[in-house]
Amino acid sequence: AALVTMVLTGLAYPLAITGLAQLLFGDRAEGSLVEDERGNVVGSELIGQRFTHPGYLQGRPSAAGEDGYDATSSAGSNLGPTSAALRERITGDLARLLAENPDASGPVPAELLTASGSGLDPHLSPEAAAWQAPRIAVARGVASERVRAVIESAVEGRELGVLGQPRVNVLLVNLSLDRTFGRPGA
Repeated sequence: AALVTMVLTGLAYPLAITGLAQLLFGDRAEGSLVEDERGNVVGSELIGQRFTHPGYLQGRPSAAGEDGYDATSSAGSNLGPTSAALRERITGDLARLLAENPDASGPVPAELLTASGSGLDPHLSPEAAAWQAPRIAVARGVASERVRAVIESAVEGRELGVLGQPRVNVLLVNLSLDRTFGRPGA
C-alpha cells in the first residue's frame, strides 16, 4: 500500500498535473519568461526585479533575500507597524524617492514604500507608475505625457472583470519604454 501510494502521489500525480499545466497553460507552466527585442530572456512576468536607472519604472521594495528580489528567498519582512527597522527603511526610501522624483505631484504612493507579502510583486498600480513618469521622462529626454501614454497602454484590468485591481507589470512597461524611446543612456 505504501509503495502504490508513493508511486501514485509522488510520481504519477505530479507528472499528470505538470503535463496538463503545460498543455493548457504552456507559457505560465514554463515560468512566463520575458524576452527583449533581441530574444534574450530578461526576467519573468511573475517575479519582480530591481530597477535603479532613473529612465526606468521602479517597483515595490523587496524583503526577499539579503539584497531583495531573490526568487529563492520569497518572503515578507515580518516587520510590524511598531518596528524601528521598518520605520527606518521607509524613512530612507521616502527620502530617496522624493529626491529622485522632484517633479512628481502628490504624495509618494504607499506601495512604493511597502514591500509585498512575497517580496517579489512584479506589479504596481497605474497611479504609482504614473507618479514616476516625470523622472522617467527627464532621464529619457521625452515629454512626460508620452511616458504616461506608454504606462496607460500597459494597464492590465481585473481578472475575470471583478478580481483584483488594475495594475501594470514593471518589467513589461520598462521593455515597452525601451521599444518606444530606445534604451536610456548610462
